[in-house]
Amino acid sequence: MACIGMPSYSQWYLRRRPTRAIRSRRKGRPTSPVALFTGIVQGKARIQVLEVRGSDFRSLRVQLPTGMAHGIVTGASVALNGTCLTVTRIDQDNLHFDVIEETLRSTNLGDLRPGDHVNYERSARMGDEIGGHQVSGHVHCTGTIREVRNTDDNCRMVFQLPTHVMKYILPKGFVAVDGCSLTVGEVDGNSFSVYLIPETLRLTVLGEKKQGDRVNIEVDAQTQAIVDTVERVMAQQKA
Repeated sequence: MACIGMPSYSQWYLRRRPTRAIRSRRKGRPTSPVALFTGIVQGKARIQVLEVRGSDFRSLRVQLPTGMAHGIVTGASVALNGTCLTVTRIDQDNLHFDVIEETLRSTNLGDLRPGDHVNYERSARMGDEIGGHQVSGHVHCTGTIREVRNTDDNCRMVFQLPTHVMKYILPKGFVAVDGCSLTVGEVDGNSFSVYLIPETLRLTVLGEKKQGDRVNIEVDAQTQAIVDTVERVMAQQKA
């Protein structure tokens, strides 16, 4: 997928505010004031322990592949299934996260059970390649897998979304599905398709998904801004 030819917000911010960035780095915190991701999932992590406290709180212990937690500090941001979460504790390759009511309501993290896999991506650092597109980790909605069609070397998935989100899904545009940066294929009513290569199926949880499963959806921020601006201008002209 082609990169967007402009600096990320974190790169712009660090150039404008070098003193604050240096202070943060000395204290061992992430250098960016906001977490940013690229949609290039780094692998699958396993839910080791899930503690439920009522209907509006979950505590997760997630095991990353050996060595992949190196350099992560308490308070860092990590995306699980495209949802930006804060690390509350670190135990070797295990990361602990708290998931509260709003996140459980708007994402598929409330569906998780011990033993399940999730996509993970560590927040991007200044100078990292944006191999996908800029992703915030703020999930807009969940979608449902309507169809999975596999051939020898390809997989076509069709997702159904709420009507109010579909206006941001455009053919050949960007979308993040469970944190994976993907290119939209066809758009039809309240659904859209993507085409997945074998490497994506191997590396991410999309290879484990089936019809009827829920996925997290984050629309492209630039597309959202353009669509909302055009709608607002048109509404003002009609007034």
